Amino acid sequence: MRALLAAFLALGASATAAAQPRAEAAWPIKPLRIVVPFPPGSAADAATRVITVRLSEQLGQQLIVDNRSGASGNIGAEVVMRAAPDGYTTLVGTTSTHAVAVSLAEKLSYDPLRDFAPVTLLGSSPYVVLVHPSVPATTMRELAAVAKARPGQLNYGSAGPASLAHLGTELFAQRAGVLMNHVPYKSSALSVLDLVAGRIDVLFGTPAPILPHLRAGRLRALAVTSTQRASFLPELPSVAEAGWPGYELTLWFGLFAPAATPRAIIERLNAETAKVLATADTREALALQGLEPTATTPAAFAAMIRAEIERWRKVASALPKSGG
Repeated sequence: MRALLAAFLALGASATAAAQPRAEAAWPIKPLRIVVPFPPGSAADAATRVITVRLSEQLGQQLIVDNRSGASGNIGAEVVMRAAPDGYTTLVGTTSTHAVAVSLAEKLSYDPLRDFAPVTLLGSSPYVVLVHPSVPATTMRELAAVAKARPGQLNYGSAGPASLAHLGTELFAQRAGVLMNHVPYKSSALSVLDLVAGRIDVLFGTPAPILPHLRAGRLRALAVTSTQRASFLPELPSVAEAGWPGYELTLWFGLFAPAATPRAIIERLNAETAKVLATADTREALALQGLEPTATTPAAFAAMIRAEIERWRKVASALPKSGG
C-alpha cells in the first residue's frame, strides 16, 4: 500500500510539473490586470493607457487598467505584491514606489527588490517647475529669491510624502538654501488643480497633467528637471542650466510582476512590451505626454533599480529633518 501511495504521489507530481510549462506556453488565456498605483489623469495612468491598448493587441487579450491610488503609490504596489504570481496581475511602478519610498517611508509594507520581478523599463520624463501666476518669479533664480524673502511661506505640492516630487523639491530647496512648506496630495493631478486655483504656490509637476494648463496660460513654467532641455518645452532651461549644476530629477515608469512569476512569462511580457514601445505611433503618443519610451531587459532594469535606491537613500539622508 505504501509503495502504491508513493507511486501515486510521484505520478501526480510529475503531471503537475509537466502541466506547468504547458500553462506558461499557453499564457495568456484570459484578460490581464495592470495596476496603476495612482489615480486617473496622473502621468503613470496616462502612459499606461497608451501602452495597454497596443499591448493588448500583441498578447491577444484584454488588458484592464486598475487604479489603486494612495500612500504615494504604495497601496497599489502592495496589491500586486500579494497577487498570484501567474502573469495576470502586473504593476506600473515608478521612481517613487521602487526607489524613493524605501528611502523615506518609515514602515514600507513591501521590499521593492525582494517582492517584485522587474519586467522592463517603460520610459522616463522630467518634472516641470511651475508656479501660480501670482508668484513674482519668471526664473529659478527669482523663485529662490522669493522663497528666501518669505521663509516657510511658499507652499509646494507633491503626490504625497515619500513621493519623488516631495524629495526632489526638498533637494532643490536644500541646494538653493530656502525653506518651503510641503502640502501633500493623493495624486499629482490633484496638486495641479490646487496650483491652478492658487491654493499652493509651487509645483514640480509631471508633464501629462500640467501641459493643458500651461498651454492655456493658467500656470507659469520656469524650468525642467532633466539634465538637458526637454523636447516638449524646448524654450525652458533645465534647473542645472538655470544655476544649480548637477541637479536632476527624473520620473521613470516600469512594469513589474509578483516576485515568483515564472521566468517564461516575464520574458514574454518583456518581449511584447518592447515591440509596443518600438512602434512609431506609441512613441509619438508618449512623447506628447513628455515621456521618453525606453525598453530594457529584466536584468538591466533590476540593476537600474538597485542604483536608484542607493542614489535616493543618499539624497534623503542629506536632507534636513524639517521643512518638508
